[in-house]
Amino acid sequence: MTLAILVFLISGTGGLFTKKITLITYFDNAEGIRQGQPVDLQGVAIGNVQAVRVVPGRQIDPVQVVMRVNAKFQPFIREDSKATITTAGVLGESFVDIDSRTAQGPIVKDGSNIAPGAAPNVQDVVKSSQTTLQNVDILVKNANSILEQVQGGKGTLGKVIYDPAMINKINAILNQVQALLNDVSNGKGTIGKFFADDSLYRKADSLVTKADAMVDEINKGHGSLGKLVKDDALYNNANQTIATANKLIADLNAGRGAAGKLLKDEELARKLQNIVEKLSVISDRLEAGEGSAGRLFKDPSLYNNTDQMLIETRNLVKAIRENPKKYLTIRFRVF
Repeated sequence: MTLAILVFLISGTGGLFTKKITLITYFDNAEGIRQGQPVDLQGVAIGNVQAVRVVPGRQIDPVQVVMRVNAKFQPFIREDSKATITTAGVLGESFVDIDSRTAQGPIVKDGSNIAPGAAPNVQDVVKSSQTTLQNVDILVKNANSILEQVQGGKGTLGKVIYDPAMINKINAILNQVQALLNDVSNGKGTIGKFFADDSLYRKADSLVTKADAMVDEINKGHGSLGKLVKDDALYNNANQTIATANKLIADLNAGRGAAGKLLKDEELARKLQNIVEKLSVISDRLEAGEGSAGRLFKDPSLYNNTDQMLIETRNLVKAIRENPKKYLTIRFRVF
């Protein structure tokens, strides 16, 4: 008797002394519902089925299902709610589920009737599950085909399991790995020396010590890098340089100074444009051989005459050097 009371207390109905209300629904088919099965409110357990019986004289919905529901859920159940018999999975037990999501009527009272909802029967559930069962069947067949290929030594996995040559290759690789691990353990090779040679450890420790000492020197402001990190004067100089550069850029943008005028003065820009255009015209005239300078560049006879004059001048200078008396005779007369 005590065990029965304990089971009732922990069965999810709210306990022996919890206030309950009775709700009634009529179904055309009990669909496996019997006394003691759960009653849910949109998936939340709120009570149990108290009785299931056939009421004489009701042609359309003769099956009466009496439910005992925890009274604390009463405000969430409306009189126009729908009670549906559903099944937990394909092979699970049936239970009553009350749906109040779209209900707008008044709150149910003790003994209220709730209209049945349109629930799929067992045949509908089985039909809807046929696709899943077919997919499972296909999956099982594919797995069986893969296992047959593996057993026949086909494919990579089949060769790994059944091909002696593949097994021998794997064994050879494992032997090489084992030999490599033995060499490392014995201090052979670069990796082995890294693990077994104490001098390498001492060098690494010395390197870490030196790096630590270098960091300490930097923190103390010693050396060039330390001064760069710690010296306020260097920081102030850098700030001053940046401020000066910013002022210079501001002056340039404001058109102050020669460089600023060069950037901002439109009159100066027009003058420079005029000079460039004139230089371009002069260059074009020189290229076309116009004017004295153009002829100097383009007239071959002028070049030849100039060249001839230079040759004669050089010859005259040479003759004067060889016989200066002939050309530099000084005569004195006394009057």
